[in-house]
Amino acid sequence: MKSILKPITAMALASSVLAAPVVANAGGTLRLDEVAVGEIDPSKASDYADSILMFNLYDTLVLPRQGGPGHEPHLAESWEGSGTEYTFKLRSDVNFVSGNPMTAEDVVFSLERMKAMGKGLSYLFGNVESAEAIDEHTVKFTLSTPYAPFVASLVRLPIVDKQAIMANLGEGEGDMKDWGEAWLSSNTAGTGAYQIVSHNPQEETVMEKNGGYFLDVAEAAPDQVRLRYGLEAATVRTLISQGEHDIASQWLPPEVIKALANDGAQLLTESGTGAFYVKMNTTKAPLDDAECRLALANAFDYNAAIKMIAVTDDVSQGSAATGAIPVGMFGANPAGDGLSRDLEAAKTHLANCKYSPEDINLELSWIAEVPVEERFALLMQANFAELGIKSEIKKLPWALFSEQVSKPENTPHISQLFVNAVTGDPDTLLYGMYHSSAAGTWQSPEYLSDAKVDELLDAGRTGADDAAREAAYSQLNDRLMEIAPSVYGYDRQSVFAASTRVKAPALSDPEKAFGLDGMGFTFRLMEVAD
Repeated sequence: MKSILKPITAMALASSVLAAPVVANAGGTLRLDEVAVGEIDPSKASDYADSILMFNLYDTLVLPRQGGPGHEPHLAESWEGSGTEYTFKLRSDVNFVSGNPMTAEDVVFSLERMKAMGKGLSYLFGNVESAEAIDEHTVKFTLSTPYAPFVASLVRLPIVDKQAIMANLGEGEGDMKDWGEAWLSSNTAGTGAYQIVSHNPQEETVMEKNGGYFLDVAEAAPDQVRLRYGLEAATVRTLISQGEHDIASQWLPPEVIKALANDGAQLLTESGTGAFYVKMNTTKAPLDDAECRLALANAFDYNAAIKMIAVTDDVSQGSAATGAIPVGMFGANPAGDGLSRDLEAAKTHLANCKYSPEDINLELSWIAEVPVEERFALLMQANFAELGIKSEIKKLPWALFSEQVSKPENTPHISQLFVNAVTGDPDTLLYGMYHSSAAGTWQSPEYLSDAKVDELLDAGRTGADDAAREAAYSQLNDRLMEIAPSVYGYDRQSVFAASTRVKAPALSDPEKAFGLDGMGFTFRLMEVAD
């Protein structure tokens, strides 16, 4: 089977030896931050902060294999099946934090809750026709159509405590009322290695070890974790320098990360399976014309963008994109085929565009909480000006941006987003961005509607084997490059500045990396000095 994991680069390997953390004494408090507020209801989880919380408060039937492709049993002991039927045997030694035992009924309930709420990543299970508890520790899933990445999708089906939720239903219609949504906004109902102490969406989420966890957890794993939200870069730098913070978010500007490394911080990395996308609203003139979009894509200075995200000579926040699909995934072009600027091609495409450059004024947006995006906006403004295209830069807080893109007329001409494959499979990177049925989410401000793209995305989902899926995604890559709904800025690598009191093997050792964004922050696998 071809790996869908992005290859480990020399930069990632180098980062693991920049500093050698020494952990003395057991336990302690781990302090880290994220830009966006984390959602603790696992059925609503979708972004990076949500993922960190979900992977620690809840468990799933399978986990990505560390250091390579594929999946391993977790809450499940084993599974079998293909096509439209899959059967899982569950562990019999797992309890929720309430003390209730986990059974097949909880798995069925978890799926039903996610599908009924229709939030977060529920679309992953749209073709799951039913889940049936065969016995106390056996569950069978029946799909309406074959879905090749089904097992991979289960890393996004957190198992919740049916009894606890049923005892805490809030107001709502029908027998299930609100499915416990109000209660789960401040409580947890998982089997995870950690449980909620408090959750303040304006400040931080505090977690502590679950003493009844079904797997052994090292004594040196953090006793308490404090995930802070919305800290300014200067504040993070000061806190780490003063020994009052342990891991900075990936969204710090490169020079701040470099300064922290120069001050003695170690650099942790997570390659993941995602990229930086400059997304063009294909419903709004002049970007409803593919020739105009191709003009902008060719005018973008890819090499300058890569230089802007370099942290040190050995560590960077990304590598050259070769197309719409990150290197190492099904359908990607080779690593040596990096995209580069072609101003002459840009001028040719612009000449074929039905709009005149002098009549174009683009709105270039950037996310307020991700300051590096302002630099990309300025780069694009300068690049496009060389074509005679005017533009205005607009700063949007994440909450406002995610609201605006729910309607095409409110969506900016240009949006900047870091998008990753939420299950590690390319389906969950590409389908949510480019399938016509997915328009209107934060991932899809392109509002693309292209029959060929839809056909190839569906083929990637249903391919009978790896060769068939590779062929579908390769054709998809070509089609996306042909119609350019996005500028494919670079394949991303997250870089985190961290105190040397922290040891995080999944973020420093390629043989222990998960290849799934956020899972490197599995706290039970970390160690901190007290």
